[in-house]
Amino acid sequence: MGSLGRLETLALQIALVRRQERPVLGKARSVIFAGDHGITAEGVSSHPPEVTAAMVGNFLAGGATISAFTRIAGAELRVVDAGVASALPAHTDLTDAKITTGTRNSAVEPAMTAKQRDDALEKGIALARDAVAEGVDILAPGEMGIGNTAAASLIVHRLAPAPLDAVVGRGAGLDDTGLARKRAALAKAAARTDTVDPLQVLAEFGGFEIAMMAGFMLGGAAENRIIIVDGFIAGAAALVATRIAPPARERMVFAHRSAEPGAKAILDVLNADPLLDLGLRLGEGSGAALAIPMVRAAAAILTDLADYPRDPER
Repeated sequence: MGSLGRLETLALQIALVRRQERPVLGKARSVIFAGDHGITAEGVSSHPPEVTAAMVGNFLAGGATISAFTRIAGAELRVVDAGVASALPAHTDLTDAKITTGTRNSAVEPAMTAKQRDDALEKGIALARDAVAEGVDILAPGEMGIGNTAAASLIVHRLAPAPLDAVVGRGAGLDDTGLARKRAALAKAAARTDTVDPLQVLAEFGGFEIAMMAGFMLGGAAENRIIIVDGFIAGAAALVATRIAPPARERMVFAHRSAEPGAKAILDVLNADPLLDLGLRLGEGSGAALAIPMVRAAAAILTDLADYPRDPER
């Protein structure tokens, strides 16, 4: 006992989540939620919003990092249009769950209405239930959305809580001028309201992909499935989900220690020790996909290893 280190702890968690002494894990599915953000009007990203739709096309064409990683992990890949600003062509692996064409600019007004927030949460829950009905036992959500590190920073600032400057990073590669502009925009957004209620925080600052991902985590947790949490953006969604329903935390496996500065606040407040530390900050659920084989390996400790009789003299 103890020779397999943290994999043994993970094996125990899987058994408790699945409520099985010998947990059998069915399919793994990576679900990428995509949405655009009105706060990009404040210059918080080094890339234009059109990149969101372009990357969705890359996911579906099989040329993105997450496409390669899910193939290696033997996992399914699905993409969800939660609120991309442009119309997306139909595809067998694309689910149209669009709330509307991107959030509003949270620097000047709430990012979404309460109804839009609730619709996004409910659609995420339904997608998790559908996945479970299709034999999926490992849920690995990810995201795509230009500007979503800004939304995640505001969420973590309020729900961790943590100082805003400590959770704002360079995102997709901002220079010093861009980072200063991003910090100013987020300070402007944070000054609009002092709410710390998780549902209100989500509506004030979140993205449709973050809200839908939080719902997906809640739906999967309610079905006693393993939720692999990716990096900073997925971590912000996990923070929302656990603030809404604290028992959801028990179903979560944290994939990696993101290089994005706000990720540390999430891991600290959720008492999470991620499986990997590779300096990743890509998003897309890439770290979660890398963790899928480790989750399967942990379960195999309980299902595939032979039992040896103990020496009665020891």
